Amino acid sequence: MEKIEKNNPGLQLTRYAPTPSGFLHLGNIYSFILTYQLAKKYSAKILLRIDDLDRERVRKTYLQDIFHTLDFLELPYSFGPKNLNDFEQNYSQALRMPLYLDALEVLKNNGNLFACNCSRKKIQKISPNGFYNGSCRDRRLDFTEKNMAWRMLLSSNQELKIKDLINGDILCKVPDEIVDCVLKRKNGFPSYQLASVIDDLHFGTNLIIRGIDLWPSSLAQLYLSSLLPENTFSKAVFFHHSLMKDNEQKKLSKSEGALSIRYLRKSGKKKEDIFKAIGSWLGREAPTSNLEDFSFLQMIPLK
Repeated sequence: MEKIEKNNPGLQLTRYAPTPSGFLHLGNIYSFILTYQLAKKYSAKILLRIDDLDRERVRKTYLQDIFHTLDFLELPYSFGPKNLNDFEQNYSQALRMPLYLDALEVLKNNGNLFACNCSRKKIQKISPNGFYNGSCRDRRLDFTEKNMAWRMLLSSNQELKIKDLINGDILCKVPDEIVDCVLKRKNGFPSYQLASVIDDLHFGTNLIIRGIDLWPSSLAQLYLSSLLPENTFSKAVFFHHSLMKDNEQKKLSKSEGALSIRYLRKSGKKKEDIFKAIGSWLGREAPTSNLEDFSFLQMIPLK
């Protein structure tokens, strides 16, 4: 495993970024395979970055599953933890907590945040679509009060530019679902949006491959990075891929108990079977029995 030179703007770097809130499924592996192929095409290194801040859902068995699955499928990466013990000692997001808290203080002191005590139930009652409507923006609530979330001031008329791998620079407005997104949760932990940006800045990630469901997050994170000093995230190039879906056309989800690689492995399936299933979903007639059989994914645009 190579040693990463952190904050190196010259390093072409992408990442696998699983969340250990369930066992990895076929959709996760498709994303990893695509990341591997595009990294190969653009001479990028791959970092394994495990997002473990959501302590309410993270389990050690899910963490271990990440390493078992990557090993089982022989999915390579250049930087990051080699095993569970290495992760806990050297790579857990808990070790970067000072970076997250420093960023929150900068944002608060610069007037980019506001405190909010709205519950999900209250938001749902006010807004049937479940999107936050800015009800606490002008209340000037105390940031230090208990059960107070910290939200970033971000309106739907904010126009942002994102560097797309296929289409180049794209100008777009912020989707309603990400308006005034939470950066510090009521339990005191940084949110995914904040931690993901700080991690990508910390490691120097500049090629971000993720599912289309994270398009709103990409825009929120781009805006957030613009408020932070030494912003290199704005130069990152993005590719948002389609999601694998089940027979009912619902996206595969760890939280919904989607068929896991762990289950398939314990049922006697080989790595060739996993690759074949993903190739079949992609409509590939030629055999896909190993990682290199997916080199066609380098020919974008994709499904």
